[in-house]
Amino acid sequence: MDKTSSIAVLGTFDTKAAEHLFLKKCIEQRGVRTLTINVGTKKPASCALDFDLFNSLKAKGLLQDGKGRDQMIEAMLEEGKKLVKTLHDKGEIAGIVSAGGGSGTYMCTTIMRVLPIGIPKVMLSTVAARDMTHIVGTGDITMMPSVSDILGINSILGGMLDKAAAAVTAMAKSDWVPDKNRPRIALSFFGFITRAAEQIKELLENKGYEVVTFHANGTGGTAMEELAAEGFFKGILDLATHELADKLMNGYCGGIGPHRFESIKGNSLPRLIIPGGLDCAVLEFDRYTIPEQYKDRKIFFYDFRSAIRLNKKETKMIAQQLSEKLNPAGEAIQVLIPKKGWSVADYIDGPLYDPVTNDLFVKTFKENLAKTIIVKEENLHINDLSFARLAADMMDQMITSKK
Repeated sequence: MDKTSSIAVLGTFDTKAAEHLFLKKCIEQRGVRTLTINVGTKKPASCALDFDLFNSLKAKGLLQDGKGRDQMIEAMLEEGKKLVKTLHDKGEIAGIVSAGGGSGTYMCTTIMRVLPIGIPKVMLSTVAARDMTHIVGTGDITMMPSVSDILGINSILGGMLDKAAAAVTAMAKSDWVPDKNRPRIALSFFGFITRAAEQIKELLENKGYEVVTFHANGTGGTAMEELAAEGFFKGILDLATHELADKLMNGYCGGIGPHRFESIKGNSLPRLIIPGGLDCAVLEFDRYTIPEQYKDRKIFFYDFRSAIRLNKKETKMIAQQLSEKLNPAGEAIQVLIPKKGWSVADYIDGPLYDPVTNDLFVKTFKENLAKTIIVKEENLHINDLSFARLAADMMDQMITSKK
């Protein structure tokens, strides 16, 4: 942490000034500077702050009487994001922390997300135990439950605020620096192809790459795409294209963003596509609670989740969707298909084995794929070491040939 930078204490100081000033004191007692930012939309803060955005927006006429609360919040979010990004770009912010209820959590985490990955972001929240999918998203925001409500300092809340201050200051003081000399490759995977991912990762690392893995659970694949768009990677080895199947079937890993698998505008990033897990969709049921509509399917019982074999109609739809997403990238894409199976359950005599349906996918996929995209088919299983070697070699060649 640079000695001139600070922890931003961000919050609705119009209603929660005492709590945020307590946070400020706890941080400064640990020898770290602070910057205070009010994003409340009801009134100015009753104390002196570094930035009171209520006054700024009021002066601009953006908090006029008659405006809806949602409109005022929207204006405040834009102003807050602009300020926080500017302060970070100037090197003035080394971390950010806030405390709030439902509205405060929504507002402050939305503003926090303008900061890049690695900048500590801590949110002490009354709603931290709820589904945070749309709050945290793909960001690295640390959510802490406040336990008690945020209304005055008491023996419970005071301790939680102090711990939030301790967390963000400790994070800001971390000094580990990654090796920046190794080019980074993104690798998607999930449980059914873990062996393949482990082997490919080791082989690529032996070639001098840093491999950053992403769990293809919806959020993971989306995070990978976002970081790729920011220029983090020299290439993507999309081993687990499974998210597309779960998206179609409303499965466990289906929460991908609309740009998953699509080319990055202005960047012909090499991407190797493998149909890892495209044989099945993972749904939340076990052998005792099989939904009626899936009782005639091939099923792989895994844990509290089970994988159903996709039928021919579903397989054709996925093949068409994937080809449409890949086509605009053209020669930046190559495809590698293991003909002996696409997951730990898709092998000869395995619970999801269906080579006819796999062949239908390949046929439909190739019919709809741009002719500039190379497709290789190998008589191997996705978890074979020989397949891992081939995938690692192809990814390496795609990256080195671009230089």
